Amino acid sequence: MLAARRLLRKLRISGTLSWSRWSSDAAKASTEASALEGNAEKRQQLLNELAEPLEQRSRPSIDPKETAVMLFPGQGTQYVGMGKDLLRFPGARRIFELANEVLKYDLLKICLEGPREKLNRTEHAQLAVMVSSLAALEQLREERPKAIETCVAAAGFSLGEITALVYADALPFDKALRLVQVRATAMQAACDQAAGAMAMTLYGPDTNLGEECARAQQWCLDKGVESPYCGIANYMYPHCKVVAGNVEALEFLEKNAKTLKIRRMKRLAVSGAFHTPLMQSAVEPFTKALKTVRLQDPVIRVYSNVDGKPYRHAKHILNQLPKQIVRPVKWEQTLHEMYERRQGVDFPRTFECGPGKGLVQVLEKVNAKAAQSSLNVTA
Repeated sequence: MLAARRLLRKLRISGTLSWSRWSSDAAKASTEASALEGNAEKRQQLLNELAEPLEQRSRPSIDPKETAVMLFPGQGTQYVGMGKDLLRFPGARRIFELANEVLKYDLLKICLEGPREKLNRTEHAQLAVMVSSLAALEQLREERPKAIETCVAAAGFSLGEITALVYADALPFDKALRLVQVRATAMQAACDQAAGAMAMTLYGPDTNLGEECARAQQWCLDKGVESPYCGIANYMYPHCKVVAGNVEALEFLEKNAKTLKIRRMKRLAVSGAFHTPLMQSAVEPFTKALKTVRLQDPVIRVYSNVDGKPYRHAKHILNQLPKQIVRPVKWEQTLHEMYERRQGVDFPRTFECGPGKGLVQVLEKVNAKAAQSSLNVTA
């Protein structure tokens, strides 16, 4: 009950979760606060049941079909024109306005008009995706308010994890903008130091992708590339991973794909080898910036990319989140953890909020039954 009271207290402070207190008038916030407070104890009851060991759980008294899970995309999903259809929602417009005020430049204009090369730069892409994803939540709140009220968990892919922490009231919106700005700038600087790339890679059961990455790394070393790296950066779904490293390493894999029994490789629209040791120089400035933020315990479960497990408290976030920059995104493992349940127990509704539809498509590969009750809220 202590956790339930803390949840109620937080909801009374803002009227709703932190991302929306920036975009709602007082009357609307008051109305939503009442609705959310009524749901808080039910939400906590379900969270407690989900926390029980799987073998000890009885069928939840709260129907899981009446709960929701939020997924937030990461960098690489951005496109020129994103956010345009969300501007009919006042809350979404306000989120972009506040982002512009904090950042001191017109992020919305870059989203709407580009040019693509500018939007794809890490320092713009990460902010654009996060703000657009939060703006998409405004559409969801307008059209399906119950999804917000009954949400019990959230996860985000790479950058999307920070979006999830904002949504879960662990990180204030304005501080998150500054934090992502530091993260993106530091990661772009790391990209400029060493030319890196990422590629979605499909392979068969007879392919040892880890060994092939090691072979590509050794080839780079033999060719004189300084401190090369090649490895798995994202675990997507069975026989699909994102490989990242020096550009030369990925070129080696692409040229020798048939010999290495790699079925397909597709480059991602990013400017570096994220979630690899090539990003090490970005960890220190991000950690320093994170320590200046007053983090809160998430009011719902938020899952870490580093190990696929939910954050326990604010200190756990402080210690774990910086590791994400240089560690692989364990997304497949995260989905298994989020949707694990006894046979016969229904799945929650899943909402992917932000640009693209990739996370629901991945969910279909990992857990087709869970994906049947999913919906995209596209930025």
